[in-house]
Parts: sequence; structure tokens; C-alpha cells
Amino acid sequence: MSIFKIEGGHRLKGEIVPQGAKNEALQIICATLLTASKITISNIPDIRDVNKLIFILGELGVKIEKLDRNTYTFQADDINLKYLESLEFKKDGSSLRGSIMIVGPLLTRFGKGYIPRPGGDKIGRRRLDTHFEGFIKLGAKFRYNKEESFYGVEADELHGTEMLLDEASVTGTANILMAAVLAKGETVVYNAACEPYIQQLCKMLVSMGAKIDGIGSNRLIVQGVSELGGCEHRVLPDMIEIGSWIGVAAMTRSELTIKDVSWKDLGLIPNVFKKLGINLKQVNDDIYIPAQESYKIQGYLDGSILTVSDAPWPGFTPDLLSIVLVVATQAKGSVLIHQKMFESRLFFVDKLIDMGAKVILCDPHRATVIGMNHESSLKATTMSSPDIRAGISLLIAALSAKGTSIIHNIDQIDRGYENIDERLRSLGAKIERIENTF
Repeated sequence: MSIFKIEGGHRLKGEIVPQGAKNEALQIICATLLTASKITISNIPDIRDVNKLIFILGELGVKIEKLDRNTYTFQADDINLKYLESLEFKKDGSSLRGSIMIVGPLLTRFGKGYIPRPGGDKIGRRRLDTHFEGFIKLGAKFRYNKEESFYGVEADELHGTEMLLDEASVTGTANILMAAVLAKGETVVYNAACEPYIQQLCKMLVSMGAKIDGIGSNRLIVQGVSELGGCEHRVLPDMIEIGSWIGVAAMTRSELTIKDVSWKDLGLIPNVFKKLGINLKQVNDDIYIPAQESYKIQGYLDGSILTVSDAPWPGFTPDLLSIVLVVATQAKGSVLIHQKMFESRLFFVDKLIDMGAKVILCDPHRATVIGMNHESSLKATTMSSPDIRAGISLLIAALSAKGTSIIHNIDQIDRGYENIDERLRSLGAKIERIENTF
């Protein structure tokens, strides 16, 4: 198990190119199971979760060729469905939450899809009801082995229908959408997620021959087709990583340029950071952040405290609330962070309090941050990464802290961030990856 050793307090400078979007890549890779034709995908991030999914597809029999570090071809023309019932799959699939999205493509193309209870971040309950209720409405039969925590759906043929999702789940929408494109007849999905990554999936499916209307809205209309073909697709830059680099610049008072961010797909992200007082500018399709000695949180017009909360797209993404919270610890002013979706995602704040941050955890969903305006630096400490987003937030805190910090369980960070230590060093950060033999 590796650790990060970070010597904080150093200012950074330079340009950084964001990786491909993790959440989009997981969906897009699963969609390659919908056709026997070859599909080429570029800008795939080289991170643990994505690499694990690619491994699972390889075990399923998908022919995979790596053209360069971030470009692959996939051809699912000879699938080994027996792997789905193997002990190896139960182990492989349970370690990756994104593996749930192989079920929709397998169900609609081969008549069955199985998945062990998937793992992932320890951030509270993340139920799968939306996925399986959608499959059932399309005509699948559901079964669950409680002893082995193993889910299955089977159907001789799926039939289009109308459905209202009980939550605007991104992965649930993706899974149901992939099942519906080969179903017989018309499927209408209300309360569908409409994040840019779902729009990207829709565009890829259309380029493969699917018929989808309402792309970008909460109502998707799918006309089932008999088969899909190949295509080429490029993954968007990762909006969560882009927000993370904004946080790095603010906390270390550094001048950074984030290249080729696809501004039109960032939604509220730039505005939320601007409300924290961060001066960021659009230069063509880049984000330029000048070095700032101080940044002041904006209140509301009536003088009340700013609240930053998550919401389904086009609302603010929950994956960046941890970053916003850390950035606020060194702002001038106060902010209430309201994490609505996951009840355990704010529990990492005790590590920030140990570092000297002024944070009041009101309940599992809300935290009040009293900014220190860089007048009192965070103190270095030893800590452990509980999940991807908390892990990168603690890393950002360590980069700004006085002294040398140690972060354990950095595999969690590696699940979502590509070579983060190397890229930080290229900007002047003092960070070292050390193999922990204990």
C-alpha cells in the first residue's frame, strides 16, 4: 500500500491538461458491449477504476487493443457469458461500482445480465433500485441471491415502455438507456439524468445507429433498433478534476492555467468557485487562475451566509462539494456546505479540524466553514483517504499546510486521478509517492 508524503506551503505555476472524464468513460466502455462491431474510444483516463472495468470486459471476451496510453479499441463479437457466473467475476465486479453498467447492455443484447453487489466509495447508501426497476419495466425478470449478494435480470425480449425514475440517477439513466436502445418499440424515460456525460453517451449511441430524442433534457425518447454498429468517440475532459485543479490553485495561492476544459460542459462549476472569491478567467477554452493572496466569499443580497449545495444537473455536482469545503477553509468569510445526496461524504472534515480548520459539522449532511483568509495556515498531519473526492481534498489541504503531511490509502485517490503526484510535481509541488511495506 503506497502513501503520499507532501511538503506543503509551496506555490505552484504552470499549465495542466485535465484527464478524460472518469464517469463518462465508465459508461462509454460499457456501451461497447451493445455491438459486435469495433469501437474506438480516445481520451480514456489511465486510472484504477477505468482500468479495472477494461479488465472485466477483457475477461468477458471483449477484444481490446490499446493504441496509445489513452486510446483503445473494443470489439465484443465473442462474449463469454459463463464468466458472469464465475467466482472470479464475483470478486472482480464487487470491487467496482461502475461495473453495474454492464448489466443493461448484456441484458438487451444477450437476454441476461448479472452483477455482484458493487463496491466503490464509502460515502453512505447508494442503492441500485433505479437500475433494476427500469429493467423490470422493460420486461426483465429480477432475482437476488441474498447469501452471495448477487443480482440478476433475464428476458427473452425487452419491450419499450414509459417510466418515471424515482431519482435522476446518472448510472441508472445510462443503464436503462443502454437497455432500451435494442428493446422492441418506444421507451420514454422521465426524470432522466441529463449530465454532459449522459449527453455524451446518447451521442455515441446515436452514432452507433440508436434513435434517441430529448438529448440534454430530463425526458428521453428511445425508438428501439434491431442492432448497432461501430463508431469512434472521444471522452470529455473531467469536470471534477478541473474543479480540483481550481481548488489547488486557490489553496496554494498559485498561478495555473487549465487547458482545453470544454467550458460549455462545466455548468455551474466556474460560478460556484467565483462565489468563493476565486478569480478565474476564460481564455479561449482554457481556465486561467492568477495567484491570489486572498479570496472573499460572497454572501447573498440580504446579507445571509452563502450556501453551496448539490443537485441533479444542471445543479452543482456533489463530487466537488468536498473541494469547495476545503477551499473555503482559507477564504475570507463563511459558507454552509449542504451535501444532500450522500450521508457520509462530509465525515472527512475531522481530518481538516485536526489540521486547524474551523469547520462545524452540523449533521451528516451539513457543515459550516469559517474561513481563515490564509492568516493561519493549516498544520501538516498524518491522515487516510476514505474515498476519491475526500482523498483529493485532503491532498489539496496538505499542499497548502505548513510542514510535511502523510496520506495513507492513496489507492482511493488513484481510482479517480491519473498520475496526480507526477502532474503536481510538474507544477512545482513537493510530493512523493512511497511504497509502504508495513
